[in-house]
Amino acid sequence: MAAKNTKNRKNSISKIDKNRLYELPDAVKLVKEVTTTKFDASVDVDIRLGVDPRKANQMVRGTITLPHGTGKEKKVLVLCTPDKEAEAKTAGADYAGLDDYIKQIQEGWLDFDAVVATPQVMPQIGKVARILGPRGLMPNPKTGTVTANVAETVQEIKKGKIAFKVDKYGIIHLSVGRISFTEEKLSDNINEFVALVNKLKPTSSKGTYVKSLFISSTMSPSIAVDAKTFKR
Repeated sequence: MAAKNTKNRKNSISKIDKNRLYELPDAVKLVKEVTTTKFDASVDVDIRLGVDPRKANQMVRGTITLPHGTGKEKKVLVLCTPDKEAEAKTAGADYAGLDDYIKQIQEGWLDFDAVVATPQVMPQIGKVARILGPRGLMPNPKTGTVTANVAETVQEIKKGKIAFKVDKYGIIHLSVGRISFTEEKLSDNINEFVALVNKLKPTSSKGTYVKSLFISSTMSPSIAVDAKTFKR
């Protein structure tokens, strides 16, 4: 099996011109061609930005609901007081509560994709900030995941709302769909994401903002996309 995978990967790599910046339609077509996984792989976009994330005025972060969703059902944990639990569950939350879930997280449980919290429980959530933070799961008012309006936020996440932010290396990563999506749907999702990232350009960012943009699927080689071809 390993030999076959290596052969498939070599074949995939041979189809990609590493010295070329592909236009988006060509890149999307190619990523579907070079994906050899037997499961429905995710398609990811990585954008390297000309910002210094260590400076507060150059942090790039936001939320987006992609036109065609991500193709993945998200498990949502709501950390809240008892009076909000029924509201959260009715809205579609997979888990809702507080102390028991904080204890489980401390013990290593992370079977969820997004966390929503009500403002009054944030001090208790501080106990697991070091666990949730590095994984991008810590509730934050700037991404709308610290809110008294639990039902609306849970519904938005279930519909595909995603929070993203630039990492310490200046890169934003986002899953924009599945390899089973049509080329048109993947292109629509990527265009929407890149347009938002461009709109979020900090005024303090000088020089080239989008330094590079790559798309790839799970376990596939990455494909460089010409960032200049996107609508501004």
